[in-house]
Amino acid sequence: MHSYNDYLAMVNQAIADIHYPTRPATLYAPIAYTMALGGKRLRPVLTLMSCEALGGEVRQALNAAVGLELFHNFTLLHDDVMDRADVRRGQPTVHCRWNDNVAILSGDAMLTLATQHIERVDSRHLPEAMALFNRTAMEIYEGQQFDMDFESRDDVSVDEYLEMIRLKTSVLLGCACRMGAIMADATPADCEAIYDMGVNLGLAFQLQDDVLDVWGDPATFGKAIGGDIMNNKKTFLLINAMQRAQGSDADELRRWLADSTAVRHDKVAAVTALYERLGLRQLSDETIAAYNARACEALQRIAMPDDARQAFTSLIARLTGRQA
Repeated sequence: MHSYNDYLAMVNQAIADIHYPTRPATLYAPIAYTMALGGKRLRPVLTLMSCEALGGEVRQALNAAVGLELFHNFTLLHDDVMDRADVRRGQPTVHCRWNDNVAILSGDAMLTLATQHIERVDSRHLPEAMALFNRTAMEIYEGQQFDMDFESRDDVSVDEYLEMIRLKTSVLLGCACRMGAIMADATPADCEAIYDMGVNLGLAFQLQDDVLDVWGDPATFGKAIGGDIMNNKKTFLLINAMQRAQGSDADELRRWLADSTAVRHDKVAAVTALYERLGLRQLSDETIAAYNARACEALQRIAMPDDARQAFTSLIARLTGRQA
């Protein structure tokens, strides 16, 4: 097995090797700009890791890996328009650097480029790969719509939230793992198990993001903490707080949610203290650990060499154990 950094270097080189047309510049320049911003490249790395762990050669999965990274960044580009986000990975978002229309159209082009990369896989794998890709894409769109619907609802349940993040975030990690397994001609049982591993890893990963947005260190988290609190975003923490808070805690939470002019420091500090009184840090940690355990259990069902299993075990621990 290669190291994570080895896989990352392969993905980054393949992305750097993409040659975009020069005209019209305002269609392709935002795509090149977006892809040059970098990031963890977690999804394509999982594709390459899964392929090699299950007996395939990395090059067999490289087109699929790049296609999934293009698709992931397409979703971010459109999400930034919908969320009115100004910064992505420390740089202005496309809709801020150009405009909304450019961001939408360049995002559409990224989706097509992603599909074209998936289409370059070995013809033996193409039908299964495209079916997986298209199914995953539709699930992600559903998850994004649920997330937007939740903005106007005060009765979102924990189960609804978990299903939303499964669709919006986790299924793409599962897809990345299964795509690599398909490229390696893995058995249906191994394809299913590695998909389950990726989905549960994705759930733990997203819940950890919820925690880090409240208790994280901005220097390591990569952005200012408290954004979810300031935006009244329906997260695992807020939904549980709305269900658990009683008496004066419930009154205080309602006041902060209704206050559109609150000073950031004051609101973040008060809501964080409320979360702590309600035991939500511990609840979150326990839930993350449960999904981590499910990912590790799925990993144990997969036929792979010991060094490959250890590489995945270490990655799961690193991604779901990020320090607040």
